[in-house]
Amino acid sequence: MWAWGLVERAAAGLLGPLGGAHGGGRWNTAVAVGVTAAAGLVLVVIVVSSRRGGLKSPWWRRRRKAALKPHEWVSLFTPEGKLKDGGVKLLKKVRSGGIEPSIRAQVWPFLLGVYSLGSSESERDAVKAQNRKGYLLLRNHCLRKSVYINEENKQSNEAAGAKHVECVSSEKGEDTVNPAGSEEVPDKSSVEEHLVGDDTVGPVVSEEVAEKYFVEDHLVSEEENPSANPGEEVQDDTSKTSPEKLTDGNHSSSSSSSSSSEEESESSGLTHVETSHMVVASVQQSLTEDEQESIPRYSNTGGNMENDSELSKAARPVKSVRTIEDFETWQRIIRLDAVRANDEWVSYSPSQAVVSREKAIESAKAVCLKDYEHLEPHRIRHAARLIPILEAYAIYDPEIGYCQGMSDLLAPLLAVLEDDIEAFWCFAGFMRKARHNFRLDEVGIRRQLNMVARIIKYKDFHLYRHLEMLQAEDCFFVYRMVVVMFRRELTFEQTLCLWEVMWADQAANRAGIAKSSLGKLRLGAPPTDDLLLYAIAASVLQKRKLIIESYSSMDEIIRECNSMAGQLDIWKLLDDAHDLVTTLHGRIE
Repeated sequence: MWAWGLVERAAAGLLGPLGGAHGGGRWNTAVAVGVTAAAGLVLVVIVVSSRRGGLKSPWWRRRRKAALKPHEWVSLFTPEGKLKDGGVKLLKKVRSGGIEPSIRAQVWPFLLGVYSLGSSESERDAVKAQNRKGYLLLRNHCLRKSVYINEENKQSNEAAGAKHVECVSSEKGEDTVNPAGSEEVPDKSSVEEHLVGDDTVGPVVSEEVAEKYFVEDHLVSEEENPSANPGEEVQDDTSKTSPEKLTDGNHSSSSSSSSSSEEESESSGLTHVETSHMVVASVQQSLTEDEQESIPRYSNTGGNMENDSELSKAARPVKSVRTIEDFETWQRIIRLDAVRANDEWVSYSPSQAVVSREKAIESAKAVCLKDYEHLEPHRIRHAARLIPILEAYAIYDPEIGYCQGMSDLLAPLLAVLEDDIEAFWCFAGFMRKARHNFRLDEVGIRRQLNMVARIIKYKDFHLYRHLEMLQAEDCFFVYRMVVVMFRRELTFEQTLCLWEVMWADQAANRAGIAKSSLGKLRLGAPPTDDLLLYAIAASVLQKRKLIIESYSSMDEIIRECNSMAGQLDIWKLLDDAHDLVTTLHGRIE
């Protein structure tokens, strides 16, 4: 308050002589009012200057602007279906207020790079057709791997069953010999009874189940009825369609191969095990041929549809039995996570929750889901949608495959996007950045934790020193926030708001909008690919006083971070994050 006292003394010195000379009280009063107003302005300037570079005070905080509305969304397009001004207005609107729920399904593909910001309607139709073909190829490849895994499991278990029968026969002193003089192989029913007690890994119960439910109900129905939503009930004539149509005439289905090989085995005297070996070899050949087709693969260049021929040899997946084993493990974990998925999305998308139990069970059988009997129909249907998309992504990006936590990222997308094909490609666009959270070497996680630590250090060194004292300067206490992107700390709607603002930042960077001076001026705070990390740092800074004064161990900070669920103001958090970007962007990135 020294500034206020200085102004008062100056005013008193000024008013004294003037008052004596003129003897007028009115003049003194007018001058006093003017000087008081000037003093107030000086005080405001001093306060603002003292807070420069800090997080803005509550009365300076801008309110959330209105979300992007349907009529505004329509007005952003030209008659040719292109976004005006390269999408700058769209991104600015999303960054400041988010998107109204009713149009999220239309806007998200632009934010996630499925469609270019500069694309026309006809170009988007071509991309949609290409993406559809790519997804069906991925799912067909998943099926072939499943059949291969099933045949491998049957072979190993049949061998175990044969050995068991041989041991029992030798103990009894009996030599069971078939008419040809070779050892008798247990019949199929006895092997299946032997398998019942085994904890076999892999989702496919049998080839017949996989082909009947998966191929016919999903792939064939999608080929013949493009407008049908995946998972919907197919017509009777569709269910009788041969799976051969899926392979464009290049490969025969594994079921027809299996049946034909069984018929040949009867006439040639081949045993069931020998026939099974032939089926495995046939499926393995199909997998090899599939690799030579245009199966879409992840590419760090940013495109969704990259052919194998366009990738370097180092970028191509390793064709080995190990890859098959990995896929088998991924299938098992995917199904476990799908069954455990919660249903907090129901309040956001109640229409998807309206499903009969018969329909839900049909969907579960189509993807060979197990242990779902205790779930409500809408949760069964949701789990059945998660599985094929996550399996397809494991083929699309074999370096990452599937890790626990990825289903948490996909679930909100499925609540918004009812078309599974579009949901897959939006998820692939989302994972372009998020995939680094699931690397086995955790290089991506360590980089992000280090960046959060640097933001805190540059912004609040006193807090950072306290974290050092607690040996928590590595910011491991925000590990969960980084991996699942605030999914557990925010409500469902808050999660969608944060993610779409984050995607808008990334879209601006992909399109190069931030590089132009006009783009920078219109977007405000510079867009960054790491807005999530600034938001995480802002959430910690909001708790600085509590952390410094009350916590004496990292475990206490972890508990505090885990208890943030439902307590954060998402738009205040985003405002603080953008303030941090404006202040520290040049020093951190």
